[in-house]
Amino acid sequence: MPVTPRRILTCTCEGTMPIDTAAMEQAGLSVTGKPAHQLCRAELAHFKKALGEFAAVTVTCTQEAPLFTEIAEEAGFEGDLSFVNIRENAGWSDAADQSGPKMAALAAMGAVTPAPFDLVTMESAGVALILGAGPEALEVAETLAETLDMTVLLTPGARVAPPRQTVFPVLQGRVRRAQGHLGAFELVVDDYAAPAPSSRDELRFEVGRDGAVSRCDLVIDLTGAPPLFPAADLRPGYFRADPRDPVGLSRTTLQAAQMVGTFDKPRHIAFSPELCAHSRNRITGCTRCLDLCPTGAITPAGDSVAIDAEICAGCGQCAAACPTGAAAYALPPVETLAERLRTGLGAWFAAGGRSAPVIVLHDADHGAALVEASARHGRGLPAHAIPVQVNEPTQIGPEGLAAALAYGAGGVRIVTRARPTHPVDGLEETLALIDVICAETGYPAETCALIQTDDPDALEDALWRPAARARATRSTFLPPADKRGLLVLAMSEMNRTAPEPAQDIELPPGAPFGTVVLDAQACTLCMACVGACPAGALHDNPDLPMLRFTESACVQCGICAATCPEDAIGLTPRIDIAAWDTPRRLLKQEEPFCCTACGKPFGTRSAIARIQDRLQDHWMFAGQDGARRRALLTMCDDCRARQVVEDGFDPIDKEKTTGPR
Repeated sequence: MPVTPRRILTCTCEGTMPIDTAAMEQAGLSVTGKPAHQLCRAELAHFKKALGEFAAVTVTCTQEAPLFTEIAEEAGFEGDLSFVNIRENAGWSDAADQSGPKMAALAAMGAVTPAPFDLVTMESAGVALILGAGPEALEVAETLAETLDMTVLLTPGARVAPPRQTVFPVLQGRVRRAQGHLGAFELVVDDYAAPAPSSRDELRFEVGRDGAVSRCDLVIDLTGAPPLFPAADLRPGYFRADPRDPVGLSRTTLQAAQMVGTFDKPRHIAFSPELCAHSRNRITGCTRCLDLCPTGAITPAGDSVAIDAEICAGCGQCAAACPTGAAAYALPPVETLAERLRTGLGAWFAAGGRSAPVIVLHDADHGAALVEASARHGRGLPAHAIPVQVNEPTQIGPEGLAAALAYGAGGVRIVTRARPTHPVDGLEETLALIDVICAETGYPAETCALIQTDDPDALEDALWRPAARARATRSTFLPPADKRGLLVLAMSEMNRTAPEPAQDIELPPGAPFGTVVLDAQACTLCMACVGACPAGALHDNPDLPMLRFTESACVQCGICAATCPEDAIGLTPRIDIAAWDTPRRLLKQEEPFCCTACGKPFGTRSAIARIQDRLQDHWMFAGQDGARRRALLTMCDDCRARQVVEDGFDPIDKEKTTGPR
């Protein structure tokens, strides 16, 4: 992904921070000779001039991005306008005067063109269902009745006074099953009943029936019971509040009232089902994404899985854990993140950075707020900490961490909330895997680590530690577009540039790399494993009985082992660099057995011998016709059928069988 040539516009923000333009120029960036003092006000002409002279402009300020964007639109600027936060990330810091390489890295990363992404559209006509167990359900419904098409469903046994007028339906029922999302909910309701119109002091319902179906755009759950959906707070269109909490009820009412119209959300996951290793021949293989998805957006769908983009909350754990690249994060794609790291770290070292910096991965909401609070009220970030914003910290997979280390980072820190919005199980598994690899290749302990905090002071304490020593070597590889290719290449380069490169690294179970261990004596070269392998790691040879293996392609899904009729295959998770460098390693080869009639190869000598040995005492191969039947075993299918027809005998004709049965 090429970096677009552009002009970098810098500003000291009224003299509150130093700007090291010399470091940026040393990194090959095109910057103004002297930073502006007040680019967004008194020196706005410099920005307007750049719009007329350059096709791509980066402003090292995000606070005034709306102003600069408006001016660019008024000027008819059709080029690439981007913004980089130099101030909070580097300039407002106790180490600002040593932050020149970091400023260069931040400006260089801003030159990486962001990848486009698709949107998922959901439509709501405002048809809302309130689930309640008391009078507060009717009170909320009365408030929302002017903006939403309301229906109230009370749990059986709820004691509620009849409304003075029937403005909206009030029914009884118990939700047995719920599915869907904003604009497309479907609930199956048992004990469904309408109230008697003669209800006097409280609503009295008729005899209920089971299996009623309710379809709606919004669900407002005020029952106080367990939620209807996993990760309920992340389900679009599902609102839940404690009926005893007036503040919560008011907030939920306000939010629901606004949910009418068309709503767009990013399509967080790009999914390629042909790469999925979930299942083959009804044998389950990889279930990593199914085990990690907190919202239930992923379900089995034959040989692959299906991802419901409307339900997906964008945590990215499926993409981080997917060993084949079938699920890949799209905001941004992992190759774009890798290119940012390559560009930023390259600028760091070109600008004079001596020690290996620490990459700080954070989101735009929580993490950015902590960084800003530290810059405004604390010490700010140290000079060796380069913040890189991602959509969700949980989207980070092993390929991103390995790429950062290969490109020269001394460490990686991932910042999440003390109580993360999304579960971090997948992220912790990724860090555990990287820890094993780092320990085997000479990296310091906790080279990659998780920082879970809501306190900017705690973030400072975690980052203001001495930077790692300078790396002897670093890689500059271009990230490939496919996620599996990036994973393999980044791991290889991380090892090559490591303090103590290793050739063979044992990995924990569940790792996305490994080998197959073949029992050559048991293997019959039936090639069932080749047909079942979803990753193309096992290969046959159309000309010879041969089984070959590409170790770098193996994702350890286990389908081959489960498919093998001879139980001849085992799995060993590992990284073997020498094996990765061997495109196709020979596991077993035999001489072919040629048809005794036409000479065409149709099996292996050992397989034919095994069949003959097993059948030699069978009644069909005894007696005067036994030799003729044994001869059929040495023929290919075509010759065997022709011989039977020409000889005019039935191989299992009892009258022609004289031997014991």
